[in-house]
Amino acid sequence: MASEKITAETRTEFGKGAARRIRRADKVPAVIYGHGNDPVHISLPGHATWLALKNGGANALLEIDVEGTTQLALTKQIQTDPIRRTLEHIDFVAVRRGEKVTVDVPIVVVGEAGPETLVVTEAGTVSLEAEATAIPESIEVSVEGAEVGTQIPAAELVLPEGSTLLTDPEALIVNVTNAPTAAEVEAELEEAEAEAGIERDESDEEAEAAAEATEGESDDDASGEAEDSEKE
Repeated sequence: MASEKITAETRTEFGKGAARRIRRADKVPAVIYGHGNDPVHISLPGHATWLALKNGGANALLEIDVEGTTQLALTKQIQTDPIRRTLEHIDFVAVRRGEKVTVDVPIVVVGEAGPETLVVTEAGTVSLEAEATAIPESIEVSVEGAEVGTQIPAAELVLPEGSTLLTDPEALIVNVTNAPTAAEVEAELEEAEAEAGIERDESDEEAEAAAEATEGESDDDASGEAEDSEKE
């Protein structure tokens, strides 16, 4: 994983008010922890930081220049605004080149499984130990041509050189099962709606069928009444 270079400014003001002022200036409040040092509070340029995180993925590695001193930092936690999706705050961990770190790496399923199958990703990430400058952005799992019953445990993942699996090797990562039929999907949906207390609107087809049934009942009743009149 290549590191992104970015220039930061030190922060001397703290609290919600200071953080809001930083964000209004299109900057992102952040902090760097690690190596037994005091936390370093910084602010980062908003757009450049967003691009760096987008390019680096879940474990983006940044070279942060703080007043002329460069610190290699690994992204550990990102807080975003739930509505605007803007960056609110970032926590980094200071690392050194060649240092081993523990990270959670996303699983990416590729390929097309066999017909009438459903591919279920049982684990979205796996835990690895890797060098700070060689963290994989993701681990690919191929299901090309996989048949029903195929199961891929963590032990079968193909890891990049230098990475060590920390997740339980027997942990199920991908499971290939039978694809549900349309009737099964509809039944599950109806059951879920019933449990949630949701009442469905009557479809046009159902309304038509109900109307025809009602008309049929009315005709039968009318015929019955006519026969009774004749008998009298």
